[in-house]
Amino acid sequence: MTRPPLPPFTAVTAAQKVRAAEDAWNTRDPERISLAYSVDSWWRNRSTFVQGRAAIVDFLADKWQRELDYRLIKELWAFTGDVIAVRFAYEYRTAEGQWFRAYGNENWRFDEDGLMTHRHASINDVAIDASERLFFWDASGPRPADHPSLSDLGL
Repeated sequence: MTRPPLPPFTAVTAAQKVRAAEDAWNTRDPERISLAYSVDSWWRNRSTFVQGRAAIVDFLADKWQRELDYRLIKELWAFTGDVIAVRFAYEYRTAEGQWFRAYGNENWRFDEDGLMTHRHASINDVAIDASERLFFWDASGPRPADHPSLSDLGL
C-alpha cells in the first residue's frame, strides 16, 4: 500500500501531505486515520507512547471521547527528504463545556511508501472562553479552502 505523495518531499508535496493529514484528522475517524501510518508506526503524543495501527485507533477513539467538537488546522513548518515538521492548533470542548485551544508541533518520518513511521507530538492546552474560538466550519467535513490558516489567524 502506498500513500502519496511519497518522499523525497518538495515544498508542494510536503504541503499536500500536511493538508491530507489535517483533512483526515478532522474526520475524527480513527480507522481511516490509522491507514496513513505504517503497521508498526511509533508515536510520542505528549507523554503517551503508542506503537502500531491498532494502538493508534484505540488512542484516537479515546481522544475523541474526551475532546468534543474538535477542529484542527495544520501548517507546514519545514521538510527534508522523508521528514516533515508541522505546527498545528485545534479547538475542542470537554463534556462539561470548557473550551480549549491546543497548540503543538509534530515531527513526522515517512517510509518509501509514504506511510508515517514516526510521529513526535508536543502539545499544550490553553483554556479559552467560547467567545475566543476561531475555528468555525461544519465539523462534518474538512476545513474550507477559504477558512483562515494558522498564520492568517496570527497563531
